[in-house]
Parts: sequence; C-alpha cells; structure tokens
Amino acid sequence: MDWNEIQNFSSNIVFGILLFAMVIYWINLSFFTERSIFSQIGRISTIIANVLLFFILCSRWIVAGYFPLSNLYESLLFLTWSLLTIYLYIETKTKSRLIGAILIPVTLLINGFANLTLSPEMQKSSPLVPALQSNWLMMHVSMMILSYATLIIGSLLSILFLVISQYREIDLKLVDNSGLPLYNVMLDYYEAKVISSSNKISEISELGKLKLLQSLDNWSYRIIGLGFPFLTIGIISGGVWANEAWGSYWSWDPKETWALITWLVFATYLHARITKGWEGKKTAILGGLGFFVIWICYLGVNFLGKGLHSYGWIS
Repeated sequence: MDWNEIQNFSSNIVFGILLFAMVIYWINLSFFTERSIFSQIGRISTIIANVLLFFILCSRWIVAGYFPLSNLYESLLFLTWSLLTIYLYIETKTKSRLIGAILIPVTLLINGFANLTLSPEMQKSSPLVPALQSNWLMMHVSMMILSYATLIIGSLLSILFLVISQYREIDLKLVDNSGLPLYNVMLDYYEAKVISSSNKISEISELGKLKLLQSLDNWSYRIIGLGFPFLTIGIISGGVWANEAWGSYWSWDPKETWALITWLVFATYLHARITKGWEGKKTAILGGLGFFVIWICYLGVNFLGKGLHSYGWIS
C-alpha cells in the first residue's frame, strides 16, 4: 500500500467518523435537554477526525515536499481541518451542543465532496506548476482558507440567529435587564431552557431564548471579526504574489473579483456593527449573505474553468 492509498483510506475513515459524530450530535440535541455522554462521544469523535486530517496533511507535505495547498482536494482537506479546529475551540468556550449539530454536517459535506466527487487524479499530489513555485504559496493560500473557515462559522451562526428568532426583529438590549446571569459564552444553559420548554412557552424559556440569541449574535461578531483580517492579509499577499508571478497586482480574475466581493460584504458587516451600532437581525442578514458569497468565491468560480487560478478548476 503506497502513500496515496494510505491517505485515501485515512480520508475515508475521517468521512465515516464525521458521519458518526453528526448522528451523535443530532441524537444528543433531539433527545436530551442536558449535556450527556453523547456530547463527550461527539467531541472525542471530532477530535479523532481532526487528528487524522492533520496526519493526512502532514504526510502529503512530507511526501510531496511542499505545503499541501496546491490543488482543490488539498484545500478542501485543509478547510475541513480548519473548521473542526475552530469549532473545537468554540465548543470548549461555549459548552454548546447546538453549534456542533449545524457545523459537523458542513464538514461532512466538504469531506464527502473531496473524497467522493473529485477524481482520483485530482486527489493525487503532483509537481507544482511554475506559478505556484513560490514562498507566497503558504502565506496566501493558508490565510485565504483560514479566513473562509472562520467566516463560514460566523456566517452559520448568523443564519442560526435568523432561524431561532424566526426572522423577527429582536431587541437584544432587553436581555441585560432580564434578571438572568450574564453568561456571555455559556450557551448550553440557555439551549436547555429553550429546548426543554418547546411544548410550553414560559417566561424563563423566552428569556433563555433571548439570551441564546444574544450569545449567538456576540459569537458571530467575534468570529467574523477574526476572519476578516485573515481575508485581508490573504488578498494583499495574493496581490504581491501575482505581481511577482504575472507582473500585475490585480487582474480581475473571477476568483479575485469574488474575493473582493466577499471582502466588501464582511467589511459592510463590521462597519455596520462598529460605527452604526447594528446588531441582531440586520447584521445577521449580512452575515447570512456572506455564507453564500464565500462558497461562490471558494468553489463556485471553479466551475467556470477560466482565469488565472487554473489549478483549482473542476474538470
């Protein structure tokens, strides 16, 4: 069994573990109002999948001799690893069961697309094309993928805010006067209050729901605020690299154009929050829009089959 077979086998194991973890998270969320053994099983499964992905990426780096971000398959694996790593940190801070139930399916779909849709030829490591033989490869692509991962999570939390609030305008300022303890990051307490009272809405469940929405709004803002500098650094480093490789900082390539659109969407989000004081539904709509823009930028333009980012084409 050669290295490619070992890596493919390990990647298939990751897919199976993520599928198992998704089922566990959904069972835990559907049938238990408090944290149970299923939470620990789901977390351990996610950690194992993350470690295996780290092993796959490192082995490809060692065997190929360059940072494993030279094609679409490797970038999908790195994106999955980044999403799981950030998620594990968030879960440690929030003790939330809800975030895992919506994020693990996303990582499962990404991993499934990489393993089941891309051809074996696209999954193999291959010599770098001349344009990619640069020290800027690690800087530019890693920053872009990290920005995608953080912004995807922040956008998902915005969408979750809209779903739980049922697309209604919620005055989050009322939460501070609710009489409930200000647990800014402890989501599990309020999730239990909302879930356990799904059949009978009481005053405490409504207050718990408001607090859950405030926490989601807060965490969405924090994570998007972290991902935006990554995106900015990625775009700037890409421009410098483009000038070095092609003699031009900006060429209005489809990938470049959509990266700029993504940057503008999240710049608008942060501007609205910081200078206009927006929160709740308005910013959640912007964040939710960003989720779809990211996927067009990262994956959608690859179906066009034209532009300077030809290594990412889907044939």
